[in-house]
Amino acid sequence: MLSALLAATATGCAGRAADDAAASPPMFSMATTPQQAGLVDIRERVADIDLDIRYAGNDNFTGAPVDGYRHPRCYLLAPAADALAAVESELRAQGLRLRIFDCYRPVRAVRRFMRWVEEDADPAIRTRYHPNLPKSALRGEYIAPLSGHSRGATVDLTLLECDRDRACRPLDMGTPFDFFDPRANTDSPQVTAEQRANRDRLRAAMERHGFRNYPQEWWHYTLDPEPSPRTYHDVPVE
Repeated sequence: MLSALLAATATGCAGRAADDAAASPPMFSMATTPQQAGLVDIRERVADIDLDIRYAGNDNFTGAPVDGYRHPRCYLLAPAADALAAVESELRAQGLRLRIFDCYRPVRAVRRFMRWVEEDADPAIRTRYHPNLPKSALRGEYIAPLSGHSRGATVDLTLLECDRDRACRPLDMGTPFDFFDPRANTDSPQVTAEQRANRDRLRAAMERHGFRNYPQEWWHYTLDPEPSPRTYHDVPVE
């Protein structure tokens, strides 16, 4: 299976893959546990960080738990986990917090996404996640054979605003997470001034701690430079 993925990557990918594909040929790890892959649980750094790991449940564009997500946990390589913990600490001093949608992503989950593209479209899923694009248009532009998430230094997230009672609510970013549409581009002119300001606030906080944004997705950040820019893992999230 992994050799087939490598062959698929050789054809090149657009859109999301511009951020996710390493410049050099990929290497597939033989690790079987997070520890062997050098991955740490983010809650070892921030015990009460807000996790909403979408691919571990039904609330995602496939409509079901995704292969490889056995528990709703966030694993990252240690440098990325440390940097993310620093972002969270800075934001808390401002009455803000992070909400994390995805971190390390097993290669088998990416394979599931590729199969999903070939399946019959679900009208309810299309309305929520890709109302302006047919499913066939998502291949390459949004769904690619490899994901930088599988290298362990990429995270999908948003901002929460919290009051003095520690009740928190998500800030309005203009689109939901995993919305396959140009309106999700970080600098999209289609969002309001408030939504753009919220995106800019998230980006500024992440950039101060070494993360770079993927311009097509306001929620998508990768530690720069990446600790292991060629190595892809298939360890289950458990």
